[in-house]
Amino acid sequence: MILAGGRGERLRPFTDDRPKAMVPIAGKPLLAYQIDSLRRCGLTDILLVTGYRGEQIASFFGDGSRLGVRLEYFVEREPLGTAGALVRLRADLPEQILVLYGDLMLDADLSRFVAFHRGHSGSCSIVVHPNGHPADSDVVVLDARDMVRDILRKNVPRSQPYFNRVSAGLVLLDRTALTNLPEDRPLDLESDVLVPAMVAGSLYGYRTPEYIKDMGTHDRLAQVERDVVNGLVERRNLAHPQRAVFLDRDGTINDHVGFLVRPEQLRVRDEVYEALELLNRSDYLAIVVSNQPVIARNLCSIEQLNAIHCRLESMLGERHVYLDDLFYCPHHEHAGFPGENKAYKIVCECRKPKTGMVRDAARRYGIDLSASYLIGDTTVDVQTGKNSGVRTILLSTGEGGRDGKYPARPDAQADDLLQAVTQVLAAAGMRQ
Repeated sequence: MILAGGRGERLRPFTDDRPKAMVPIAGKPLLAYQIDSLRRCGLTDILLVTGYRGEQIASFFGDGSRLGVRLEYFVEREPLGTAGALVRLRADLPEQILVLYGDLMLDADLSRFVAFHRGHSGSCSIVVHPNGHPADSDVVVLDARDMVRDILRKNVPRSQPYFNRVSAGLVLLDRTALTNLPEDRPLDLESDVLVPAMVAGSLYGYRTPEYIKDMGTHDRLAQVERDVVNGLVERRNLAHPQRAVFLDRDGTINDHVGFLVRPEQLRVRDEVYEALELLNRSDYLAIVVSNQPVIARNLCSIEQLNAIHCRLESMLGERHVYLDDLFYCPHHEHAGFPGENKAYKIVCECRKPKTGMVRDAARRYGIDLSASYLIGDTTVDVQTGKNSGVRTILLSTGEGGRDGKYPARPDAQADDLLQAVTQVLAAAGMRQ
């Protein structure tokens, strides 16, 4: 089900004479991109919910046969909210329904999302991802099992830092999630369906770095069109091999302060914001891989480390940049010290220079390591990159390679992260 009834007030004058879903992008209506993406994933039975100037949609797409899909229509004579059509039609719906908001440009391997939903016990699943404007987006709070614990509504002041995991506008739900909802009033998909599922412990969040962006403002529309034209939208689909820049944390993203154990110690380096902006606009995923032995040393708890990373992602989000994911190793193999956390004093496969974190990221996102980089400030980072089969850049920031733990030589050196990212993009022939 595609919710294509929106008027798109913020996109006027483009929407003065057409619905938002019919705004052209590189010569093709936005809705056509959505239908193409669904068809490529084998999702060919599509219901379009239309409203404002919906006759244009029906006239353009017809029954969908020329696009290789089967289209049906539900016309809202009066606004029913984002869940009203679902409830009115629930008796005729299949057991599971994928719902998309009609202002999304996306190219995603939705079969992964379907598999995620079916692999969990919830009645609803939502797609979440990082974006460059989390303050005006609904932020989803997940636990370690990807169960949704809270939804921080957009444009509502937030008293605490948060992970940049934003609701992307795609929902997969079981028909049973619509039981007992009234048909005599407009309904909101989030408030009336997702929040009750969350309270019942039946809502999960599927994380992906794929290209899913709303084009509801003039600036976002222009950026989406540029990304379509240069092929970025298609290349970010996880059905294709991905590239990544793996980043160390301390001394690379934030100032090196020894053992960082409190959020207030975190200071993001000035050049990092511009470096991440370049990565976010590129083909490369930005993924942190960080040793955090503060857990094993019992200097910091997992909860406190999460608070540090929440502060990091909130600070980045305030400057409209983000990390695609963050992996850390809490272990340390040398035991026998007073006060240590013995549960984490083990020999593991994730502590750099071992490759566990890099390999986990590669499996999750289909990353081609031969086309990827690791950037850090220590010889441990360089050796990790060599062990993982990625190219390496050693920074002069932080320890600047002075740790001297490994003899591995980097493929390149840079003064800071911005210079390193500029080198990566230049080598790939990407415009900056």
